[in-house]
Amino acid sequence: MIQTVVKRDGRIVGFNKEKIAAAIRKAMLTTEKGEDESLIYQIVDRIEMKGPEQASVEQIQDMVELQLMQSERKEVAKKYIAYRDKRSIARQAKTRDMFLEILEAKNNDVTRENANMNTDTPAGMMMKFASETTKPFVDDFLLSEESKAAVKNNYLHIHDKDYYPTKSLTCVQHPLDKVLNYGFAAGHSESRPAKRIETASVIACISMETVQNEMHGGQAIPAFDFYLAPFIRKSYQEEVKHVEEMTGFDLKHLYDAPIDDYIEASLDLLDGDARMKQYAINMTVRRTHQAMEAFIHNMNTIHSRGGNQVVFSSINYGTDTSAEGRCVIRELLKTTYEGVGSGSTAIFPIQIWKKKRGVSYLPEDRNYDLYQYACKVAARRFFPNFVNLDATFNQHEKWKADDPQRYLYEVATMGCRTRVFENRYGEKTSVGRGNISFSTINIVRLALECRGIEDKSARIEAFFAKLDNLLEITANQLVERYNFQRTALAKQFPLLMSKLWLGSERLKPNDSIDSVINQGTLGIGFIGLAECLIALVGKHHGESDEAQQLGLRIVGYMRDRALQFSETMQHNFSILATPAEGLSGRFTRRDRADFGEIEGITDKIYYTNSNHVPVYYHCSPRHKAEIEGPYHDLTRGGHIFYVEIDGDATHNPKAIENIVDLMDKFNIGYCSVNHNRNRCMDCGYEDASANLEKCPHCGSLNIDRLQRITGYLVGTTDRWNKAKLAELNDRIVHK
Repeated sequence: MIQTVVKRDGRIVGFNKEKIAAAIRKAMLTTEKGEDESLIYQIVDRIEMKGPEQASVEQIQDMVELQLMQSERKEVAKKYIAYRDKRSIARQAKTRDMFLEILEAKNNDVTRENANMNTDTPAGMMMKFASETTKPFVDDFLLSEESKAAVKNNYLHIHDKDYYPTKSLTCVQHPLDKVLNYGFAAGHSESRPAKRIETASVIACISMETVQNEMHGGQAIPAFDFYLAPFIRKSYQEEVKHVEEMTGFDLKHLYDAPIDDYIEASLDLLDGDARMKQYAINMTVRRTHQAMEAFIHNMNTIHSRGGNQVVFSSINYGTDTSAEGRCVIRELLKTTYEGVGSGSTAIFPIQIWKKKRGVSYLPEDRNYDLYQYACKVAARRFFPNFVNLDATFNQHEKWKADDPQRYLYEVATMGCRTRVFENRYGEKTSVGRGNISFSTINIVRLALECRGIEDKSARIEAFFAKLDNLLEITANQLVERYNFQRTALAKQFPLLMSKLWLGSERLKPNDSIDSVINQGTLGIGFIGLAECLIALVGKHHGESDEAQQLGLRIVGYMRDRALQFSETMQHNFSILATPAEGLSGRFTRRDRADFGEIEGITDKIYYTNSNHVPVYYHCSPRHKAEIEGPYHDLTRGGHIFYVEIDGDATHNPKAIENIVDLMDKFNIGYCSVNHNRNRCMDCGYEDASANLEKCPHCGSLNIDRLQRITGYLVGTTDRWNKAKLAELNDRIVHK
């Protein structure tokens, strides 16, 4: 006797005879004789009694066919078989259509979900095939019913769901010194420790490329200047030894000679030790410049993830005040300013300047000259972005200006915005840590569901009740995924779980990562605060103080609940100002279908990213900073403040400094500056001309606007999805 049924997705449910009866009835109604209720239940009862205790859907359908063929109503059997075949074809059609779109390299939201991925290439196609077929598997077998319902009903988005079965983590800040000083194993070979600046820059690339294949998010280096600085001195010493070989002089006294700065200078007026020391410095600077060129070139050409995507890489720097650290910074900035290839702006790595009073921000600071140069480079090349170590929430009680390892106590950012710093289960640091996974909630939908409540106070309270429930569901979903991820073995992540992740050095290959994984964070993200506020009070936070206070209350409540989850569930929960790309239109599309087109809310095909003021809203940079700044303290899982400036920023680096000053004044954690930059897709020529249609260098009409999408640059908007393109077209200059 049948008691339970195994569904096609693997779920086991109770036997329901009415479903079988309905299917037979539907087939009978398509025949001349119509339905026969007596025969229907005669067949259903026979199947229930003669079937196995647990049967699959296919087994039951086979039994229905057999019983109909043995009855007098054989014409019903034919209709039932035809209907069954039609349903099978329909289930396959959706997958077939999706695969054809990938095969035909169509430009749509499936193939353009990630602007950093080229799905037109064979490897890119293969990635999308795998991605789109893996997501249903996750829905059917790895998500709880509660999580699945939240996703299905457009309340929740699980990021990188296609990587869910791999148990991979999101991102990590590389403790590069471990790799440079001790080497590492990658693939079928091993890397020896670095001895010179050229090797160090290559190993830095290899480290990020290797771990990119072990994770589903980005790779970052938290203190690029500190990590590479020792190899400047080693390279200098190597050059002194070359001089010894050429001259026959004993110059050991120059090996550790004090050097205030590594600046190229003429040898004409120098002699003796001074001449030989300056020669070694000059050669070291040139080698460093070439090493930085190679680093940037490699990060824009080395592919990972099956050969279709460059490494999503970031580097943080700016606070190493040693001569060697300054040399790394200076030559990195120089080569960034010069560009790659024919002078094009490098897309990766995302570069982040660490702003710190007393170190790298004020005129009297040791690295102030490099800060000014960083602003000049950003005015031409978009990078570096700026992280504010002086923000109250980015300060560390252990940080000391004379500590040679002070970078351990400096917050570092993952380029698009991810921030990891606070830690309940170990040292408060960014180094060797990252995000484990994150999911984003649709707060706009919650507000739309409350829109019909006339009393404002009651409407807002109803919203908070819904928000509280959704936050609980999201926290549970993240813990479900965490419990799945922690069962992975260290050997599944050969470099990440042997050299990089905090505490991983004590793991053996067959150990689970359970004992170290909790050093990372679980992120609860959100988008559409502006549209949420319009739904609740009629205006967004940029245009109404009432809306701003409510916005801060909403995100503050989310922060408080994340802290409670951290206590009760024993994890590092944080609130993330989600960098929505593929998601930017996904929530909106369903909400518009369900609620209609509502002015200011669903009348566009995208929701505003996280807590940003809408891109179409005219305001000054200062006003934008005043509004968005307070949210940075509440979103410690990551945030970004950006400003759009007009004209050719190349001639106005002061404009960049003014934006960084706003960071300092309004306690902003991380920022970037956008400006106009045209790029010829044929020869790489770049300029800031308005509405450039023809390349003045090669005459090509293939001109693209270099733009920042969610914190990182994209060399061509051809790979942007429709929602992000719509947002791009709505962006206005802040002035």
